[in-house]
Amino acid sequence: MSPLIRLGTRGSALALAQAQEVRDRLARAHGDLAAEGAVEIVVIKTTGDRVQDRTLAEIGGKGLFTKEIEEALLDGRIDAAVHSMKDVPTWLPEGLTLAAILPREDPRDALFARRGGSLAELPAGSVVGTASLRRRAQVLLQRPDLEVVPLRGNVQTRLRKLDEGRVDATLLAIAGLRRLGMTERVTAILSPEEMLPAVAQGAIGLEIRAADTATRARVAALDDARSARRVAAERACLAVLDGSCRTPIAALAEFEDFDTLRLRALVCMPDGSRVERAERHGPAAEAEALGRAAGEALRAAAGPAFFAALGAG
Repeated sequence: MSPLIRLGTRGSALALAQAQEVRDRLARAHGDLAAEGAVEIVVIKTTGDRVQDRTLAEIGGKGLFTKEIEEALLDGRIDAAVHSMKDVPTWLPEGLTLAAILPREDPRDALFARRGGSLAELPAGSVVGTASLRRRAQVLLQRPDLEVVPLRGNVQTRLRKLDEGRVDATLLAIAGLRRLGMTERVTAILSPEEMLPAVAQGAIGLEIRAADTATRARVAALDDARSARRVAAERACLAVLDGSCRTPIAALAEFEDFDTLRLRALVCMPDGSRVERAERHGPAAEAEALGRAAGEALRAAAGPAFFAALGAG
């Protein structure tokens, strides 16, 4: 049969696991999508996947993980794009919209280390591999005696480089490890106080053509309102900061009770020499306003020179 809905995704093991989760949820939500072939997964190679020898900041930022998939969406080759929301720029191309946020996985980071059971216990001079400026900055903020070097690649590639001794430790999102069934190797899960997560880390989002009402109706059943509120607050904070891969920014929104959010956010110099933090509490119904307020507080505290030094406006 011809597919009733086509899902576009990157081709990594994690991206495919996320697309399969979306396919399974669609099948449970809509009887006609449970038939074999009703949901097609279309693999699209992105620039971010092809270029592995440079950091994202050097090659244009995290939008390189979404650009080609969004092009396929705009020209009708797919009906919905499956994204790790931490990879999605705050501004979407004209004609596209986010239609659903799945229930969010654990947003925290995990440490993998050859020696030492925590970030604090890593031996002085240990080499930590990460391509994330957010992780680099927070590691150096706490442990300026460590050496942080660029390390790109998928989960399996980075763990192989750790096993080969090319680095002494690395950090990965626990959400991806859970989706891949690879949590048994984790040395420690880092609390938000140790390592504030990336904006929207652990969340899967579905992007569609804004005018595609049929697909919107299909994916609406997958939207988790509480996860969407948390992601909206974090992304609103990022938008105010005009965040890019050149700016170490972290944010985490959590429910304090049924309808109140707590948002923590920070900006940091890549070498960990300076950090500014903000925290806001407020109604979940005002998630975006809460995020904007936190972003504005950080921008004011850091000052124009801070962002100018990073080339981030």
